Amino acid sequence: MNKFVKKGLCIALAAGLIASSFAGCAKINYVTNGAVEAIYKVKDGTWQNEEGEDAGAETDGNAPVIDEFAAGTYGGVEFASIEDVVKFYVEAYDYSKTLTTQYKDDQGQTQTWYKLLGEENLEVGGIKIDGKENAMINNLVPGIVGGIYKPGLNGLVPSTNRNPDLDTDEWDGNGESLRTSRLVADDLAAANVKDNNDGTITIQLQPKAVNMSMPGKDAQGHVFQTLGAIDATVDSIEMLSWSEGTTAENCKVNYQGGVATVTIDVASKEIKSAEYKMIAEVAVTHATIAVIKDKSASLTVTMTWSYPASEDYLMKSKGVTLA
Repeated sequence: MNKFVKKGLCIALAAGLIASSFAGCAKINYVTNGAVEAIYKVKDGTWQNEEGEDAGAETDGNAPVIDEFAAGTYGGVEFASIEDVVKFYVEAYDYSKTLTTQYKDDQGQTQTWYKLLGEENLEVGGIKIDGKENAMINNLVPGIVGGIYKPGLNGLVPSTNRNPDLDTDEWDGNGESLRTSRLVADDLAAANVKDNNDGTITIQLQPKAVNMSMPGKDAQGHVFQTLGAIDATVDSIEMLSWSEGTTAENCKVNYQGGVATVTIDVASKEIKSAEYKMIAEVAVTHATIAVIKDKSASLTVTMTWSYPASEDYLMKSKGVTLA
């Protein structure tokens, strides 16, 4: 393994393990230490010497990535402004989260949870070391991060739980309730509506860019289940330190370009299906691991929540069945 790749992979892993925090990984030290040890045991020459490629230019985090809003009547409902889109979405979101059903958990106990639970998936890509890309690193890091990622099962994002009583903006269940949406029109960079001509409409929402978003507390956190503060997670990586500055100064998570696509029954205002795709750019600077000094790394995390969760997903991911 060439020198650039070996050093780059270590730093990319640090960024990758931060990405894994989106799934609440509980064994960051174990995985970090084991992965780095394995990297240093790989013999020189195992991998091709691939030169890094310069990263592309940054883009405007609030540039619309969906169609513009067009005033009109959709599904028999008049939408004169983005405010009307948000109002309809909030009403549908709030109603849908009043609906519950019974499940059997992995212990065989009957539980009353949200009717609409979602599948969760994490993808990592676009890895750059000191502003350059390397194919081998891009191939290895997602697999390592994916190996520690455990898919969740929650209500409509930004839900932090499947149990309505524990669904709060604090992960321990002691915060303010997330049973109702906090979205307002000023949170959005773009929105639109489509008439499906079957009694449903599909609304798309693109929240404004935010750095270090908190669930339920800002534009991104009003739409997605964002990561929140990462200082404690990063500081728990024992092999990682900084050549200068603090964790807060050297770790950034920029949320931008994500879109929620939600299909709603117009008559009942029940959300029938949805896909929430959140995109976060994780950046680490001035990182040091062992003899590797003052390196930077960045990568893109894409989190997708799809509703409703299939019976197969319920069973395989969490051992859950409908009661």
